[in-house]
Amino acid sequence: MSALLETRGLTVRFGGLVALDAVDVAVDGGETLGVIGPNGSGKTTFFNALTGLYAAAAGDIRFEGRNLVGLDPHVISRLGMARTFQASRLCLGLSVFDNVLIGMHARRRSGLADFVVRRARFLAEIRDAIERAAHLLALFNRELPARGFEPVGQLPQIDRRRVEICRALASEPRLLLLDEPSAGMSPEETAELMKDLQIVREEMPGLSVIIIEHDMFVIEGVSQRVVAFNYGRKIAEGSFAAVAANAEVREAYLGRETARA
Repeated sequence: MSALLETRGLTVRFGGLVALDAVDVAVDGGETLGVIGPNGSGKTTFFNALTGLYAAAAGDIRFEGRNLVGLDPHVISRLGMARTFQASRLCLGLSVFDNVLIGMHARRRSGLADFVVRRARFLAEIRDAIERAAHLLALFNRELPARGFEPVGQLPQIDRRRVEICRALASEPRLLLLDEPSAGMSPEETAELMKDLQIVREEMPGLSVIIIEHDMFVIEGVSQRVVAFNYGRKIAEGSFAAVAANAEVREAYLGRETARA
């Protein structure tokens, strides 16, 4: 079976700096892949290259067999890839529902012209979209749909993160990219997040997920396979236990002398 996503020799440069160095990564349908590495190792650059925010200097990005290199981010989104960001991109002054509906934009068939010419159809799509948003929110927290018309900025951190994930899922992606979803959370909130991600896997078994995390507890708990980056290179790949025990990974996190101790 061919991979849903596969990069071959993916390289990103900023002037003379090589931010990604010939990275080969593959993700199968329904798989959750964890990505780890020290700060500055190329993890978020990898996501930015996949989604078209950064241009590839060399290599291929194959998604369902199609090369994504050179495509605009909105085109890649429509093809079935969605993401969250480490720094929140929520519109805090908008309602919870409005934020989730933004994620549905790529799938909506109606626009302003439809509102003028086919008002009934447009309003029906809006009703369906709100129902879909409420369903997604309820997967994570049954109380969230009741707060759907409140400004998202009034929610606690864990629920804001849930709204971000729901916004990404609202586009009905085949591949979901999560960039540091537990950032800024307490241990208790992180444990809740792990339960949320398990719900996503159960409700959407065909969905592939790539998750970047510094919290190894999260990576171990949700990932079926792990890759490790350092200085823009992939330095290890395999099960969590195998990658955690890898000498080059230990050196990247702990330093050479400590890793050898």
